[in-house]
Amino acid sequence: MIDHTVKSFDVELELLGRHISEMGGIAEKMLADAMDALAGLNAVLAQQVVAADARLDALQRLVEEETVAIIAKRQPVAVDLREIIGALRISNELERVGDLAKNISKRAAKIAGEGRIPRAVGGLKSMHDLAVVQLNDVLDAYAQRDADRAKAVWLRDVELDALEDSVFRELLTHMMEDPRNITFCTHLLFCSKNLERVGDHTTNIAETVYYIRTGKALPTERPRGVASAVTP
Repeated sequence: MIDHTVKSFDVELELLGRHISEMGGIAEKMLADAMDALAGLNAVLAQQVVAADARLDALQRLVEEETVAIIAKRQPVAVDLREIIGALRISNELERVGDLAKNISKRAAKIAGEGRIPRAVGGLKSMHDLAVVQLNDVLDAYAQRDADRAKAVWLRDVELDALEDSVFRELLTHMMEDPRNITFCTHLLFCSKNLERVGDHTTNIAETVYYIRTGKALPTERPRGVASAVTP
């Protein structure tokens, strides 16, 4: 990051970065807790994830206010403007990750009384683990302003798409085997889609990090896996 003659500008940018870092930490924990709530059918933990979303929303609004204030006061250009607009974009993506974790938790709370977990939850856990790695890597790329690492995250999104397709087929098999599984597995299908969308948001962050660092955009079309038939 550039050192400015007006040191208060550096302080403002540093504070903005700290808020993005805090948002990233909250989003990661929400995602981890949401998966734990789903795998353990833990309604109490699921409600804690839902409650945690308020802090993430508040930080996202704070970042919006800070970026508007900085632009109005500093009238930044070039890399400074990319930094500020990038922080705004990333805060929006992290807020959406929180919403997806909250959605998974709401599903977990609804099925907590079922007391049965099909084998497909293992596939969901694999999706979650990959999504968490993607999110962690892209947040590190942002902290280091590492364009190459951001692009690597962008390229790996296809792996999460492939896992989602595998989970979809497995859950469909469970539903065909026993109609009593339909409601339960439908909730898990939506959880799978939410995890896949976490991957989409991490790739959006990767695109923003790449732009901040290079001033250039990644290709319009990114790698994609097999499309799922589920649309929440």
